[in-house]
Amino acid sequence: MKEILLVKYGEIILKGGNRSRFEKILIENMSKALKNIAKTRITVLQATVYVEVLEEEKIDLVAQRLTMVFGIVSIVKARVCSKDITAICEAAKEYCKNDLVSGTRFKVEAKRSDKAFPLNSIEIAMEVGGFLDDSISGLKADMHTPEITVKVEVRDSAAYVYCRENRLKGQGGMPQGTGGRATLLLSGGIDSPVAGHMMAKRGTQIEAVNFFSYPYTSERAKEKVMELAGILARYTSVVKLHIVPFTEIQLAIRDNCPEQHMTLLMRRFMMRIAEIIAENNNSQALITGESAGQVASQTLAALNVTNSVVKMPVLRPLIGMDKTEIIERAEKIGTFETSILPYEDCCTVFTPKNPTTQPKLSSIEKSESRLDFDGLVEKAVLGTETVTIYPEI
Repeated sequence: MKEILLVKYGEIILKGGNRSRFEKILIENMSKALKNIAKTRITVLQATVYVEVLEEEKIDLVAQRLTMVFGIVSIVKARVCSKDITAICEAAKEYCKNDLVSGTRFKVEAKRSDKAFPLNSIEIAMEVGGFLDDSISGLKADMHTPEITVKVEVRDSAAYVYCRENRLKGQGGMPQGTGGRATLLLSGGIDSPVAGHMMAKRGTQIEAVNFFSYPYTSERAKEKVMELAGILARYTSVVKLHIVPFTEIQLAIRDNCPEQHMTLLMRRFMMRIAEIIAENNNSQALITGESAGQVASQTLAALNVTNSVVKMPVLRPLIGMDKTEIIERAEKIGTFETSILPYEDCCTVFTPKNPTTQPKLSSIEKSESRLDFDGLVEKAVLGTETVTIYPEI
């Protein structure tokens, strides 16, 4: 009997008349994620996506890869069988035999979407449960605290049997590409990759901008950021990374402006440059990893100063999170170990001793007037290097 992957989605089911569009994008994203993994056939019916793995030995690899695709809630391997209660009982016994050993507390849950099937859901569960109890010695039926739950789904095309405990958890969220495009200010730190992941989970197509200050930051620092982009690409299939030369701007600020304003002036340059790159690449918003009050440039007064230099919306998904919560998310998505590698980014190299925490916009703009702001921005944008990052297989 053949195995298949049953893929369940979540929020898409609430989309009413637009659901088919979201399903189509999800299937496209799944196909893209599996392109270099295995040959598959993907169909959707009755709020379930069916993935037939044509290279059967790769079914576990395919299932693991699908756990990284946004919009998917769970993935489970199931045994396909004919819509006959005897065949279903035999399939349940054979397919779940490694889980249903003597002494195991178990129950059977059934779902019948094919209303032409002669037994209803309760009757299917009773038939299969009774058969398993009679066929495997030592099993203990337990409807309230089972160790193993055998699932049976009778659908229009066939019947499917699996153990619920063998389900893999997906990313959830919305399929990427359903929520527009945004540009992430990606540093080598802990916070910004988490912010990118969180917005991608809401369906946003992510591009990234990094500011590189050679020779004050090393080539290894650039490679670190590219590694982080590669980790994000595991979830998004691809990340376009724009690497901006930033040394001249930082030196100009250092040589001409008050030291306590340096961080905010750098942030304003970064935001404006990122906005131009975003506009050139059809992005609709900027994303940053800022968290309120975490550092001097992230007080509400400082955020207002940096916001004022751009017209594009600035999304800050971490704004109300503390560092512990952000680290936990970084560990979960796989970016933490790379983020803590000891290669400094441009912000940590040019850090003032006593940065202002309650800046006035007029004071910052006065300092900024000492610089050729537009000329420095234009030169940095023209010198930007763009690379396309794909996930490692």
